[in-house]
Amino acid sequence: MLGRHRRTALSRNGAKPKPEPLDGLTRSFLSSVRAIHSSVETAVRNSEQHTSALRRMPRDPLIALVGKPSSGKSTTLNRFTTIDPQRAIGYLQISCACARYDLSDRCKPNYGSCIDGRRSVPIELLDVAGLVPGAHEGKGLGNKFLDDLRHADALVHVVDVSGTTDAEGKATRGYDPSQDIIWLRSEITRWIEGNLVEKWGSIKRRHIANKANPVETLQNQFSGYGSTPQIVARTLAHLGIKESLEHWSPETITAVVNAFVDEKFPTVFALNKIDHADADKNISKIAKMQDPQSIVLCSAISEVFLRKLAKQGFVRYTEGSEFVDTREDLIEQGEADGGGLKELDEKLKTRIENLKDMVLYRFGSTGVVQVLTRAADVLGLVPVFPVRNIHSFGSGAAGNNAVFRDCVLVKKDATVKECARKVMGDAPLAYVEGAGGVRVSEDEVVAVGKHDILSFKVGR
Repeated sequence: MLGRHRRTALSRNGAKPKPEPLDGLTRSFLSSVRAIHSSVETAVRNSEQHTSALRRMPRDPLIALVGKPSSGKSTTLNRFTTIDPQRAIGYLQISCACARYDLSDRCKPNYGSCIDGRRSVPIELLDVAGLVPGAHEGKGLGNKFLDDLRHADALVHVVDVSGTTDAEGKATRGYDPSQDIIWLRSEITRWIEGNLVEKWGSIKRRHIANKANPVETLQNQFSGYGSTPQIVARTLAHLGIKESLEHWSPETITAVVNAFVDEKFPTVFALNKIDHADADKNISKIAKMQDPQSIVLCSAISEVFLRKLAKQGFVRYTEGSEFVDTREDLIEQGEADGGGLKELDEKLKTRIENLKDMVLYRFGSTGVVQVLTRAADVLGLVPVFPVRNIHSFGSGAAGNNAVFRDCVLVKKDATVKECARKVMGDAPLAYVEGAGGVRVSEDEVVAVGKHDILSFKVGR
């Protein structure tokens, strides 16, 4: 909870200050949101603060990047703001609430950015290393891989569709990357099923002795994978199993594990290295095997290259866009100084033109930004905008007319009460106001455009 990270300062003589009035408490908790996220960005510039910054940041949602060595997973992760070798902060692009009220010019996020109503909201990413066939048996960094995996809310499986690396990431030619998807799924299900079957006898006996229902029994077993009773309930509802748990066959157990993996680890497939000559045939094969909505075509190295050139002042490029402009392009468009960009040598000009032809014009973008968007869609994440003043959408600070300073991401079907706890922690909640000053029930479900602008009032 964000509110739990609030600390009580000590005065110069070591004594605790007097308790703050309720309004001060409100300000303190709301400002904790800003402090947490700004600390993450500060940590990027100061390596000594990396660990403490991540500890303060909300743990959910967490998106794990998985993929064999040389698949481009690390390149994809490095496109984001790296906190340490295994973690990064990505920025999810959403439609900001400021656009609904024509207030884009006054939208000043405390973290991320907002340009013309398109807001970048930070989300934590985890690089899960050690993925090789046999990970469930401990091969490679198997135990660590699976232990890291359980913290994730969703997976992004980076797949090398060039066919130039084998199952272990070693250089080859003509490899079928669809096999990577098959064996990754197999590693996860065999890990979970192996643990379940090993204890199945005692699980059944305890289930009967306690007169438990299947959700309770399975949640006790699946909690170690980050499960919740809701996830287990959806798993069983999807299968519609009629027989009692103690009579389940091995085939039923396998079906339950597979359905659980679908619920607990929704996966987006980032088909990387799309500019390779053999990519098309491999993409076509994978597209026939997987839901097209779970697939994103991407070129991580192209995104990194363009961002580097933009940072160095050689091109104008907005991440996720299909357009990249050079000095010559901008002069042709009427900017006499070429946007202040540097001149390109012939080698760089050729590389940029090839990248445009093979990636941007053909696929519409490098796809890397879209990977996070698709993962958020899979999770059903909803952006919620906590404000101090529900009428001005401001923070309440004197002389500050900035709006929608904060934004938090909550999971699909989250209630107003759950949002309040995420923002305010354990502070006593008197009531909640929504847009227009209308009081909102704590049991209302938030959604985009519905109860997603909230003002939490503290009190008893």
